[in-house]
Order: sequence, then structure tokens, then C-alpha cells
Amino acid sequence: MSQRPDSPRSIGSRPADDVLMLQKVPAVTEIRRVGSLLRQAGRAGVRLARPGHGKPLKIRAAQQTRESFARLGPTYVKLGQLIASSPGVFPLPLSREFRSMLDRVPPADPAEVRRVLIEQLGDEPEKIFARFDSEPIASASIAQVHTATLRSGADVVVKIQRPGIRMRLASDVQLLARAAKVARVTSVGKVMNAPEIVEDFTQNLNEELDFRAEARAMEEWQAAVADTDYADRVRVAKVYHEYTTERVLTMERITATRIDDLRTIRAKKFDGTRLVKTLLLSLLDTGLNQGIFHGDLHAGNVLVDDDGRIVLLDFGIVGRFDERSRKILCGLVIDLLVRSDHEAAVQKLFELGAVPRHSLDGGDVGQVMKNFTDPLATTDMRSLSYADLGKQLMDLAKEYDLRLPRELVLVGKQLLYVERYMKLLAPRWTAISDPELFAMMARLMKDVERERRAAVAAAAADADTIRPDIAENS
Repeated sequence: MSQRPDSPRSIGSRPADDVLMLQKVPAVTEIRRVGSLLRQAGRAGVRLARPGHGKPLKIRAAQQTRESFARLGPTYVKLGQLIASSPGVFPLPLSREFRSMLDRVPPADPAEVRRVLIEQLGDEPEKIFARFDSEPIASASIAQVHTATLRSGADVVVKIQRPGIRMRLASDVQLLARAAKVARVTSVGKVMNAPEIVEDFTQNLNEELDFRAEARAMEEWQAAVADTDYADRVRVAKVYHEYTTERVLTMERITATRIDDLRTIRAKKFDGTRLVKTLLLSLLDTGLNQGIFHGDLHAGNVLVDDDGRIVLLDFGIVGRFDERSRKILCGLVIDLLVRSDHEAAVQKLFELGAVPRHSLDGGDVGQVMKNFTDPLATTDMRSLSYADLGKQLMDLAKEYDLRLPRELVLVGKQLLYVERYMKLLAPRWTAISDPELFAMMARLMKDVERERRAAVAAAAADADTIRPDIAENS
């Protein structure tokens, strides 16, 4: 990710080992992909021109857009998943229509899937597993999931990468990169920093293509949450490493319900407030204290098991803060949520590379931030308009040249997801005044203060060490 010339180092760090980068595709492949885009757009236009049989145009347009995205393949399915999980940002008919893309993408050719499985595990599935179901139970943009039983009797799910996906993704991201350069000349494209968004999107796809890295991330996150107050309220499936490769991931099978399945959640008498509280606080705790968080909390990846525990799936995208950035972010959270020191918060954003120096010189950024964040502390979820908040944030970004670093954008995306579940399951819950969040903030403030005192003591010790040398030399 590029770094602003007038800002400190960018936030976050991600391991580069074992990340398999998408390769540049030939021009002829890219031209063919453009042709596919134009054909799908044309077909959608023709279908929209037909009689609607009483359906409003916006509903039919949403349906045609979703169908076109599905036909265009995994890259556009990923974009559709973002639309589905962000109803406060995109029109409601569109976000509703795209929810089927979270885990119900048309499956790949069974023969090709079988070929991948044999290639990766070294034998036919009937010889490896006691039972293997060739019909997938879920099919998403990067992979599809099959149930199976190991020879040991353990029930598992087998996640298999879609055949031929790498070339398809590579051609799409090349087209998106070209479009981003054009979009950057517009006011919205400049604020959103379109080329950097595409670069980040590409990096996310790269990370999702090696299931061994996902398996490690699952266990890393599980270890991060193990010593928190949420260890018995949230879980990750066990990985069977002997049946896991670059393109196949085998995990324990967990019976669970999607978090947005309101009817089933209510029928099982689960506490909706407790569920969203667990999801939000475990996200904050692992991110702020351990520097790692789940980076794709759309509804297809967040389930509730029969014991009422949150189950997190798909660790293909994981956010990480380096130690310096994590400490700054902790201070930012304390400044905003505990001390209400908006000027200090703006300084933290500058240290993270989000606010340029010329915006700080204006002198009123802190007051602007106060005006933006104060309503979040006093309004219940049902009354908040996230569409209006999104527009306000866009206006602020234009006025003050804000550019949020990748990891902060990723956190924001997860909070949008959680916001939807809050409105669905706990609309009257005001998170900022919850005792559990307050206790977390109190612990965080103690940690921040302890680290500040340690830094001051270290600086004083360094000064005492230097002074004798100066005196001796003089």
C-alpha cells in the first residue's frame, strides 16, 4: 500500500511468507474479459427493458445486477458480498438481493472439483474419507464446502478452491486497476483513493488463495481470544492439517445457524444482545490487545451454534496491527470513547497516517470529529441512519483530505457488518454505555497509561545516560 508523503508510516503489517501472488495476464485475456463485461451489461439491459409483471424497476434492476455479478465470477461475487453486508451504504433493495451471494453462489463443475481434490490430497475422495458428499452445502466466491466423514469417524467439512480461479481473478483485478486510475480524477475517486482500494482488494484475494495461511490464522485468532472474557462465548472450528493443503481446507463440522436468521435465533431463544455484544467485544479485544482480528464478518461467516456461542468461519482475510500502530490505536479509542479528547484523537490519526499535516493546521478538526462522533454515544441502533453517517464521513474526507489506512478501513468494514446484526438482533442496545464495554475500556486505559509511564521512564533513563557523556566530552 502506498504511503502519504506528509504522513508517518502506514498502519498494519501482514506476513508475506506463503502468499501466492496473482500473476499478470496477457492482453488478449484482458480483452476477452472486457467483452464478457460488456455482454453481461447488454443482456441485463435487454432483460430490464422487458415487461416487469408488476415488479418495481429498482427491484428488477437489483435482481439483474446480482445475476450479472454471479455470471461474471468470483471477483464480482466478492463485490456483491460487500454490498450485501453494508445496507447502510448501498440501497436496501440491492443489499437484500445480494445476500444470496454470501454463501449461495452457483457451484463449480463436480468433475473439476474432484480433480482439484485428487491433485491436492493425492487420492480419490472415496479412498481418503469414509464418506464424501459431492454435493456442496455452501458455494461462495473463492471456494465451495462439502461434508465428509474421516476414517476416524469425525464429521468434517472440506473447503475446496474453485478450479481455474487464479486466472479469472488476475484478469479482473487488472481491469479494476485500470478503472481505478481513471476514477481517481473524480472527486469521489480521489477521496476513496481508488487505486489503493483495488491494491488492497487484490492483496485480500491473494491472501485467500492459500488455505494453509487461513488454517494458521484460525489457530492464531483462537489463541488470541483464549485468555479473554469471551473464550467460552466464541469459537473457531478445529483444523485437520493432514487433510489441508494450499487449495483444500478440512475442518470439524459444526451445526450452527446464520446470525442473520432472525426466525431461528428467536425460536432457539438466544439472547440477541448477548450475541452482538460478544461479536463486537471479541473483535475489539483481539484487535486492540492482540493486534489481530477477523477481516470478513459478513453473515455467511458468522454463525451461532446450538449452545449459543458465536462461530466464526473463513479466515481468508485477517487484519493485523503492528505493535506501534496497535498502541496508537488503543490511545485513539481511549481519547474518543473515554476522555472525549477529540484534539488528541486527531493527533493519533495523524500518527497513523490518516490526517495530513495541512489539515491539522486548520485548528478545527477536533471539533468536527466531536460533532461527528457524539451522536454515536447517545443514540440507539434503531434510530441511527448509517447512510447519513456515511455521507457525513465522505464530506469530511473531501474537506480535510482524510485517507484511512488499510487496517482502519478493514475495521470499519467489520463494524458495518456488526451494525447490521445490532439493528436486527438488538436495536435498542446502546453499545457505548454497556458495562462490559466500559470494563474493557477501563482495562485498556490502564494498559495505555502503563505503557505511557514506561515510555517516559525509558526516555528519562536514556537522558541520564547521555548527560555524563556530554559533560565528559565538554
